[in-house]
Amino acid sequence: MPDPPFHIVLLSPEIPNNTGNIGRTAAATGCRLHIIHPIAFDMSEKAVRRAGLDYWHLVDCREHDSWESFLKTQNPTRVWLFTTKTDRPLWEANFQRGDYLLFGSETKGVSREIHDWVRQTQGEAHRITLPMIDDPRARSLNLATAVCAGVYEGLRQIAL
Repeated sequence: MPDPPFHIVLLSPEIPNNTGNIGRTAAATGCRLHIIHPIAFDMSEKAVRRAGLDYWHLVDCREHDSWESFLKTQNPTRVWLFTTKTDRPLWEANFQRGDYLLFGSETKGVSREIHDWVRQTQGEAHRITLPMIDDPRARSLNLATAVCAGVYEGLRQIAL
């Protein structure tokens, strides 16, 4: 497969429909999808077929047993963490082809250790958010929606 414009990284996804929609975004944009275990659902070929993901064969999907194995096999040089725990909007990011776009689980986000890893290896500016209104009832966007927004902003910047 050719080098993808971006790597979409899902850390411990919990909702299969979100992962399916993110897979569709990856297939439609030529991005590579990385799924880091543990995950809360079955990703076997039988489960994918049963879920009606008839496009899944178009998804360049790599599964990793853990965050540590992901780092070891991928050795990502540029990672952008999408989080609600920063005020830096995604349009202040300077995306480059081949960047890794990291998203946490639907209910937990990512651990403090992952936030610290991003700060230490990438810098504080690599923690970005999708701005929302200031209302606690609007906690966050759906994971699949956030991934899609991040990927397309990146594609806009690299003018793909």
